[in-house]
Amino acid sequence: MTKITIPTSDLILNGTVSAAMLETTSPIRPHSPAMDAMLEQEFPVLDHGFIRVVDYMGNDAAVVQAARTSYGTGTKAVTEDRGLLRYLMRHYHSTPFEMCEVKLHVKLPIFVARQWVRHRMANINEYSARYSILDREFYIPEPEHLAVQSTDNKQGRSAVLEPQKADEIRQWLIRESDRSYDNYLDVIQPEDEGGHYGLARELARMNLPTNIYTQWYWKVDVHNLMNFLRLRADPHAQYEIRVYAEKILEIFKEWMPHTYEAFVDYKLNGMSLSRMEVEYIRAALAGLPTDFKEMSTREVTEFKKKMLLNL
Repeated sequence: MTKITIPTSDLILNGTVSAAMLETTSPIRPHSPAMDAMLEQEFPVLDHGFIRVVDYMGNDAAVVQAARTSYGTGTKAVTEDRGLLRYLMRHYHSTPFEMCEVKLHVKLPIFVARQWVRHRMANINEYSARYSILDREFYIPEPEHLAVQSTDNKQGRSAVLEPQKADEIRQWLIRESDRSYDNYLDVIQPEDEGGHYGLARELARMNLPTNIYTQWYWKVDVHNLMNFLRLRADPHAQYEIRVYAEKILEIFKEWMPHTYEAFVDYKLNGMSLSRMEVEYIRAALAGLPTDFKEMSTREVTEFKKKMLLNL
């Protein structure tokens, strides 16, 4: 047990401070030196965005502790902490990972935020444009990220635009973003400050484009963090949210290296197989005839990609 001293300013209640409250004892908090070093650092993402670690709870050892408390003698055969973490990951024992949490301060374009918020198992507190005026900061893609619509993926992009067209798109985005922001400032200006409308901020914001930046605090446990990363750090995820996921992956690796390793091996770079796919592989390994009779054309295509088959 270590003795900690609480600042007097934090203990004032109705103008009085209890002397007994000035000193207390607390168990040593499980921590990660690497994560401690990252607290309050801003890690740049995109052109104006960032990720900042605000706080965290737990580490690899905290997951192990939770698992052994839960399973008791059932884990005694797994004597190595790393081995236990990998066992938990392999066998979908997710509850111990829920014992660890991280709180991030994220600055991101609104259209990325709308994708992000689909991952509902987290706590979010977003910057409010009802109370405050948004900054003139817009995401403008670099030319190499401006591409045409994919012909075989309805929600993705394909070949990069030729340089001249990419530059035209960038100039259009800059021009339209600035125009909408100028109008936004104009309509919210109070009449007594030289404006004409004094429109409420909660109404004026509706004219702003979704490439304007917002900010939020996002608190999530590690089980749900890994679900987010599995989908958003995938190469098929949209670039603008994938770069945020990749930056969080870097933070996760430093924070919980053994959990990160198991996650990458079994989830991020692993794959799931259907019954038909398993039966095909078993037949192939046994030297028996193989066929795709139970699979649809799309299932066959996806299976070939998984196995890197040229059949």
